[in-house]
Amino acid sequence: MTEGMILKGIGGFYYVDTPDGLVECKARGKFRKTVGKPIVGDHVTLEIQPEDGTGYLIDIASRRNQLVRPAVANLDLLVVVASCAPPKTDPFMIDKVFAIAAHKGIGMLLVINKADLDDGAALAEIYHKAGIETLCVSAETGEGISALRARLRGQTAAFAGNSGVGKSSLLNRLDDRFGAQVGGISDRIGRGKHTTRHVELMKLPDGGFIADTPGFSSFDTEQMDLVLAEDLQYAFPEFAPYLGQCKFTGCAHVKEKGCAVIAAVEAGEIARSRHESYVKLYDSVKDIKQWELSKGGTR
Repeated sequence: MTEGMILKGIGGFYYVDTPDGLVECKARGKFRKTVGKPIVGDHVTLEIQPEDGTGYLIDIASRRNQLVRPAVANLDLLVVVASCAPPKTDPFMIDKVFAIAAHKGIGMLLVINKADLDDGAALAEIYHKAGIETLCVSAETGEGISALRARLRGQTAAFAGNSGVGKSSLLNRLDDRFGAQVGGISDRIGRGKHTTRHVELMKLPDGGFIADTPGFSSFDTEQMDLVLAEDLQYAFPEFAPYLGQCKFTGCAHVKEKGCAVIAAVEAGEIARSRHESYVKLYDSVKDIKQWELSKGGTR
């Protein structure tokens, strides 16, 4: 028996990183009643066939966390790549992905790319204040790449961001062996061309793995359907000092009188854009009931 981690899954074949190298596997066990279908990031036990070196997955370890779409498990870090230069990132999309990460217990890192065109200082300040780690980098000039490489060392991380923001360019900067295809920006629509088609973990030379995901559109409503409205407040770290301080029990922190969170927004202690994102997310999950979550979050 050998243990390893699934780096890629295509057409019923799984490619597993093991101490002896990459092994092509098929799933022998029936995992539907345990963790479900094998996905990228799963820690697995496999049986290697001596005649051809291929293997069969026979066990999948319990997952620390899991994203629905993109399907990836056991992440240490969710890296949102943003830009204040075209195509400028919508802060709501950043906040949505970070709310998902916080709810699932995944570490968060904001990487503001294209610092050579716009330093992103104002955006960085919002997330510093929120207690979210932030790096300003430039895939074009190499600024901040050493710090990013050091932060990723030993981590299993997924990159997410709007198309054209430079995820693939950053991957190439981190290690040119990745050979990530880089898409140009369409001047007509101001968006990037989609270049990433599936989730795959790539091994970093200094230790750790990176998954480049297809973009913010992949983090669809299924992720948020797993959050009850009363739990969403805990997905915004900067709310923590004010929770339990509101005038009325069960405050939703949306527009209630005597809300300590809203007072903190008015005082400039919480960024208004972050609270606006919270309200928008709250509206999307406020009608979800506990019994619906027991059915997998579908309505």
